[in-house]
Amino acid sequence: MVLPDSEIQKMVKAIHTFPNYKVLVIGDIMMDEFLWGEVSRISPEAPVPIVKVEKETFLLGGAANVVNNLLGLKGRVLLAGVIGSDGMGRRLLRKLRSLGTTTEGIVSEPGRPTAIKTRVIAHQQQVVRVDREIAAPIKPETLRSIMNIIKDNISQIQGIIVSDYGKGVVSQELIVSLKKIVGGRSIPILVDPKPDNIRWYDRVTLIKPNRQEAESAVGKKIESQEDLLWAGRQLLKKTRCESVLITRGPESMALFLKNKKVEHIPTVAQKVFDVSGAGDTVIATLMLSLVSGMNMIQACKTANYAAGIVVGEVGTAAVQAGELIKVLTAAIKKS
Repeated sequence: MVLPDSEIQKMVKAIHTFPNYKVLVIGDIMMDEFLWGEVSRISPEAPVPIVKVEKETFLLGGAANVVNNLLGLKGRVLLAGVIGSDGMGRRLLRKLRSLGTTTEGIVSEPGRPTAIKTRVIAHQQQVVRVDREIAAPIKPETLRSIMNIIKDNISQIQGIIVSDYGKGVVSQELIVSLKKIVGGRSIPILVDPKPDNIRWYDRVTLIKPNRQEAESAVGKKIESQEDLLWAGRQLLKKTRCESVLITRGPESMALFLKNKKVEHIPTVAQKVFDVSGAGDTVIATLMLSLVSGMNMIQACKTANYAAGIVVGEVGTAAVQAGELIKVLTAAIKKS
């Protein structure tokens, strides 16, 4: 992806202003657990590999990984969501506080466990993933608590990211309440959508499905450029959003704008080890880029550079502002 030097310089200048902006992230909070090891033999009990675990790491996942990316980019954050009254929930709160962000928007719901995704990694490859969660709607009193916290903080918020993993925090009622709280304020709302919930995101600023999510939302496989164009336009029509960004892993991104313009953004990744969490990096970078003054196309291009950094690492990773500036500056030198 070749960009004019002047455009890249504008991106870099905007990134330096990211600390001036505060973003509300609302959605499904998770913890990502990684078990790292080696495989030396197959189990005699079943035709599966035996992984000898050598280390265990915990990373913020779901909406919390969006927060991790926003903080890495030096943005300020209010995270709103739900955890359980359990050890993993307490670990998650400690991890967030250690990053220097507030946890006032996180509600602990009795009887609901903190969501955990455990990935077993051997020889730099994911062997299996185990999910421990309850994918059920949150209680009405929990929703009221979350919305009251948002209402108390909305005057300090410049952008809103809805991170919908379909685990019960995001609902149509939540989206409607969120729009009422925003009122006439010019606050962009970006949604990482769950296909089954696509009808809820009516008239938000942007939805960002990956290819599989887009296929599910429109009920058709995307196997060609024509399929991609049709799917993007269908999603614009269904949601009445200002923009739709379809991410396609290591292939590219396609940005569909309300004025019918389509912008194809080729990947800049030099190597792809793991796309886990790359969507979180994209939406976090996109939001800070937008509120810092970039237009939608420039913001998506900046997010594309950020994604190119994190897919080169194994496990959910967060982009850092310094890394992003370095990559963009290098692009100027190459041009």
